[in-house]
Formats: sequence, C-alpha cells, structure tokens
Amino acid sequence: MKPTFARTGGLLVPALALNALSAAVAPPARADGGPPSPLDWKPCAQGPDDTLGRDLDQAGARCAELTVPLDHSRPGGRTIKLALSRLPATDRANRIGTMVLNNGGPGESTLGMPLQARAAMKGVGARYDLIGLDPRFVGRSTPLDCGWPIGLWLRSAGPTRARFDHQVAVQRDLAERCARRHADVLPYANTRDTARDIDLVRRVLGERRISFLGYSYGGYLGAVYTQMFPGRTDRVVLDSAGDPDRWGPRATQGTEDEAERALRGWAAWAAERHGTYGLGATPARVLATVNAIVAAAEERPLRVGPYEVDEQAVPYILSAGSGNDRPVARAEFASVVRTLNEAAHGRPADPGPGLDGLLTFVLTSAGSPLAGPAAAITCGDRAAPRDPDTYWNDIQRSRARHPLFGPLKNNIWPCAFWPNRPRERPTSIGNPTPALIVSATGDTATTYEGGKAMHRALTGSRLLTLRGTTAHGIYGEYGNTCVDAKVNAYLATGILPAADPVCHP
Repeated sequence: MKPTFARTGGLLVPALALNALSAAVAPPARADGGPPSPLDWKPCAQGPDDTLGRDLDQAGARCAELTVPLDHSRPGGRTIKLALSRLPATDRANRIGTMVLNNGGPGESTLGMPLQARAAMKGVGARYDLIGLDPRFVGRSTPLDCGWPIGLWLRSAGPTRARFDHQVAVQRDLAERCARRHADVLPYANTRDTARDIDLVRRVLGERRISFLGYSYGGYLGAVYTQMFPGRTDRVVLDSAGDPDRWGPRATQGTEDEAERALRGWAAWAAERHGTYGLGATPARVLATVNAIVAAAEERPLRVGPYEVDEQAVPYILSAGSGNDRPVARAEFASVVRTLNEAAHGRPADPGPGLDGLLTFVLTSAGSPLAGPAAAITCGDRAAPRDPDTYWNDIQRSRARHPLFGPLKNNIWPCAFWPNRPRERPTSIGNPTPALIVSATGDTATTYEGGKAMHRALTGSRLLTLRGTTAHGIYGEYGNTCVDAKVNAYLATGILPAADPVCHP
C-alpha cells in the first residue's frame, strides 16, 4: 500500500491506476508441458499520461502479455492475460538469472517493482533480469473491480453490538456486489493459481530455475511456489513474511499486542515533540489524545476535509499509521493524528496528501479496483467462519485486553459471505528450500513470531532479524544498511549465512 504512506501490513494500498494493458499478446503458454511460445516484448508506456510505463521504458524495461488458463486444470479452456515487465541484466557476462518479484498485498501491482528492486540490489542488480508480474486480476492483469462504494474493507466493529451488526451488513453487501460482477472468475482468484502462473512465466522465459523476491503477502506467495514447484527456485528472499498457517481471512487476528506496542512507541516519540504537534507532553497524554479522538468519533463522525471518518475507520487509521518507526513515517502519522484531533474538537481539519490518499482509498469507490482483488485472493485462499457470532465473541474476548485494536483485528470481513468456497485446501508449507527470511521484531502486520514460523516451515532457510524496529517491508525500503548488505551478499553468491543473522537499527 504505497501512495505517500507506508506499507500497512499485508493488505494492500497500491497507488497505480488500473488500465487495460495494450502491449502485444503472446500465444498462451502451454500448461501441458509443451514448449511455450516466446513473449513479444514491446514498450511499456500506454500513452502520454502513463507515468509508470514511461519510467519503465526510460530504465530500459520492456513489457508484454502472457495468456494463461483461467483454470489450470483445463489448459484448453478460457484464458486470461497477465501483464509482465522485464528489466534486463546489464552485466550480461556475469548474469545470474531471472528474478520474479511480488510487492505483496495481496493485490499490489508489481509491474513497476523492477525499478525499486534494482536500486535496492545495488551492484548485484545488474546481474539479474528482473520480472515485474501483476498477479492475476491485479493491476493490468485482467483486472477485477467489484464495484464497491468503498475501498479497503478493514474496519473496527465499534463499541456496541448494533455497530457490529452494521459492519455485518456492510461486509455482506461487499461480498454480494463482487459476486454479481465476477462470480465466474472468483473461484480462480487465489495464491495457488498465481503460483501456477509464475511457473508458466518461468517456462516461457526458458529458465530452469528462477529467483524470487517477495514482500509481506508476497513472502507467502513465494513459499507456496516453493512447495508446489520444488527445485525450481534459485535464490529466494521473503521479506516480512508471516506465519503461512495463519494467512487468510483472519490474518490480523492475534496482532493486537504488536499494534499496541507500536502505538505506545510512537506516543513516546510524539511526546518529545509536543511543541511541534501539540498532542501531549508525555506518552500517557498523547495516548489520552488518541483515546479522545476515538471517543469523539463514537459521538459523531469526524469531518476531515470532504470525508466523514467514523469510529469504525479511526482504529484502522491509527493501526496503519503507527506501524513504521522511521522518523519521516512517525512525523507523517503525527500530522495525521493532529488533523484528527482538530476534527474531534469541531475545528476545520484538512487532510495532508498522505491522509487524503488513505481516506480516498479506504472510504470511497476510488479504492474499489484496488481492494476488490485483495479480497478475492484472501477469500479464495482459506474459508472464513460464516456465523457473525463467531466474530462477535472473538471481538468481546479481545476487547477486554485490547479495547482499541481488539475490535479491529477480530472484526468480520467480506470473506464470511463470499460466494464461493476455496477450490483447494490451503497449501501446507514444509520443505527444505534455501531462502532468506527478513523480519523486524516490531512488525505489526506479519509479526516477528510469524516470521519465525515461516523459518521453521522452510527448513533450509535462514532468518535475518532486524531487532528493536517497528517496520513492515525492510530490504531496500527501511534503510537499514546491515539488512541490505546481507541480502545483497546472498543474492550475489547464493550462499546463505551459516547462522541466523541479526541486525540493529
């Protein structure tokens, strides 16, 4: 989720517009084991306003479409198109191979990711062909839009059963809207079919093995690929990858402690800058300001520019904003809280660019083309409980210890009403694939405990820990030179550290 705000944890906020890809179409990659047809690489820009395509073209990348089966068990049936970009290795004499990238979400476009990946990889980046692949139904790959009146569906249950029942109605409506538009393709929106797509990309590129770099949900996708296609990966980096057994419609459940620690850490930072932000001179007073904002929103929605922000949206904003401890991120979040505080006191409150982007994505239909695919993939991977009382009981149990974040992290999602059950069982991860897993001890989304679980599941892996840090998305993003150097050393040599390495801020 990356317009002007940071990753918010496993559920997307991408910023790229969704347009139909106009690059040349290659014949379908054959799913029967036969030789696939070559891709027809062409310029990426689709017009004068296509900033992403223009940036890719200027960097030397090219784009194409690959036609793949909608249903991989029926290779001769209906097809969909996947959008790819390729930034070729410039050091051809020392080329290592092809690396497929995934930006997470699920639902984040990855087409432009080769540009950021090459910058993060420094010198070793010139030795890889970097592939940006928008996953099926995401970005420019046969995009799916559920036609929602809102964007991201994550909300708090609110303080009462009546407000929770309102959320039940909202989430049911979102699922029904998606079913009306896309019931024919929703069964094929899932991680296992995306992994099958990746293997067709591998084959059409003529590679025996591919390397892989994935963030957040992308770490789960990478692990699923290693399980489904053993022996077909070279160097694998899974950044901020969570517990593979917990991925699905209740992925945020159990992350309340991490969210509260992050908020307290930010409150201590803001208290030291009371003269700048006016939120409280001690951490306790800053947290009292936050609680007063929530209480005001329970009385009436907060007016923030053109938006109305109610008590079910405020906890999500607080959770998302406090999940990164870099000074620039903390300053941005302090400005957000200051704006909400102004609104809570009935004063004019205009959102800055970061908050405006977040509210547009969460509260308006502009977020629908981005959030719909995220829901479809999440709901398509693992079945969710159908009974609203299951969620309400979990909310009430969590609320006793976590009054702010318990009702958010345990709330009902549209998956409870999704029109189709998953076509396959969730992938059970357990294999010896060599991989480097990167995890921060203060990650509020795919938690450090989740990173350790992924490490245990991939028995050939090493866990690179960034201690004392609140961050989600580390390599090449957080700015820790120790992490970046260790990942790049692995990508250059293919040799994992002898033991699990640790980095510090």
